[in-house]
Amino acid sequence: MGGTGMKAALVGADGELLHQARRPTGRERGPDAVVEGILDFAAELRAHGIRAHGEPASAAGVAVPGIVDEAEGVAAYAANLGWRDVPLRALLAERLGGVPVALGHDVRTGGLAEGRVGAGRGADRFLFVPLGTGIAGAIGIDGKVEAGAHGFAGEIGHIVVRPGGAECPCGQRGCLERYASASAVSRAWAEASGGPDADAADCARAVASGDERAVRVWQEAVDALADGLVTALTLLDPRTLIIGGGLAEAGETLFTPLREAVRRRVTFQKLPSLVPAALGDTAGCLGAGLLAWDLIEAAGPSIETTDPSEVTT
Repeated sequence: MGGTGMKAALVGADGELLHQARRPTGRERGPDAVVEGILDFAAELRAHGIRAHGEPASAAGVAVPGIVDEAEGVAAYAANLGWRDVPLRALLAERLGGVPVALGHDVRTGGLAEGRVGAGRGADRFLFVPLGTGIAGAIGIDGKVEAGAHGFAGEIGHIVVRPGGAECPCGQRGCLERYASASAVSRAWAEASGGPDADAADCARAVASGDERAVRVWQEAVDALADGLVTALTLLDPRTLIIGGGLAEAGETLFTPLREAVRRRVTFQKLPSLVPAALGDTAGCLGAGLLAWDLIEAAGPSIETTDPSEVTT
């Protein structure tokens, strides 16, 4: 579930994506319409499962942005969607015939997928950091993702890396995401290049071609990102550091200088493996399916799943 688009899938017990679909979020229609769109999309997916596999999904998972109360199943707040305190788990369970429903935070759910079946597979401790409009993080521990006492764990984008620097909407100054997110690089490159429509992808291409202005913009972002990542790995000591999101699509244009910048900053810390995310924009969708399968496994025989080909939304 994103600000502009929704992705959905039927997911098999082995993580196989059996069916995928997309549609616009439609947030311009208001929060109530967005919620109804989610419910309709899930119902359509359930109907497809019956047609294609002869039975409905056994459980469902949904990942949404903003502040999420996973234990209560409530989408508490999302500025870009305009909703507050939506009992999404209960609404979905009702629409889907009473099946168990898991509700997760979009970044933590994407991190769960990367950790279990993506770039962090096999790592007992990992940190997943997607670099998009903002910067967030998912802290993976033994196959689970830590939400924190209040659901705010992993907000690495609000580590202050430039004290007294640019104002952040969170109320602080100098937050990491003001310097190293894809949107931050886009703003800096648009200003440096004089092209109001220039974005981070344009900057990466200019770096690859040797443009000195682009190299300066890019290096400033890499240095800020390395400062934030070293703070995070000092606190968390991950075995694998997974970088995803739009900025990671620059490939080695990002990863070569970033690995070097992190290496230069560590002293006593152990360097983790620093790798690109493997699942792209399917991570959140696949992670939602994994949350649903966790419900099935936790319930044991109380949810009938006699065949591995049974499916989950």
